[in-house]
Amino acid sequence: MSGLLHRRLALAALASAVAIPSLVTAAFAQQQQGGPTAAASGNSGARMGEAEAKYAADTLAAGSASLAASRVALQKASDEDVKQFARFEVAEQETIADVLKAMRDPSQAVSGQVKPPAEPEVTGQLDPKGKAMLDKLDRDKSGKAFDREYVRGQIEGHQALLKIQEAYLATGRDRETLGVAKLARGQIREHLALLSDIEKDLKD
Repeated sequence: MSGLLHRRLALAALASAVAIPSLVTAAFAQQQQGGPTAAASGNSGARMGEAEAKYAADTLAAGSASLAASRVALQKASDEDVKQFARFEVAEQETIADVLKAMRDPSQAVSGQVKPPAEPEVTGQLDPKGKAMLDKLDRDKSGKAFDREYVRGQIEGHQALLKIQEAYLATGRDRETLGVAKLARGQIREHLALLSDIEKDLKD
């Protein structure tokens, strides 16, 4: 991996692990105090609006597929770039899952610590396509074939995640949820560029 690509991976992981939780922690602190965020969103901090609930559910489902696959890749990937990406993706998706749980349940205690979802919680969020993809990765042997399959699945999964962010950004009205979606969109675009580079390297 080039030094530039390595730095891009590190910066992407740092941004998603720090910026998004910080934004949401501040948002829910304001909601619980009845501050301007609650007034702006029109839900008094009690529960998410319908559009926000759909955004959280869709992002969590797609992110869970990426997280589950990346946890498998940590054990089976053979290419060092693929392993590095999987490590960063696990950290990012565990953070996003923690953030989305807080978004869905404002009564949950606010904390700066990320609580990774347990495996049953992750797999329970998978749709049929995600389950089929995970089953295939579980069956595949480690090696370049596995690496290519994982990276191709990540590209498709990130494209789906990008569409979810863009759909909410086009219609959403909640200020803090829009902020989360903007940050997520930036990280997803970065990851798609990285995955494209890795996929090209695997073909060489």
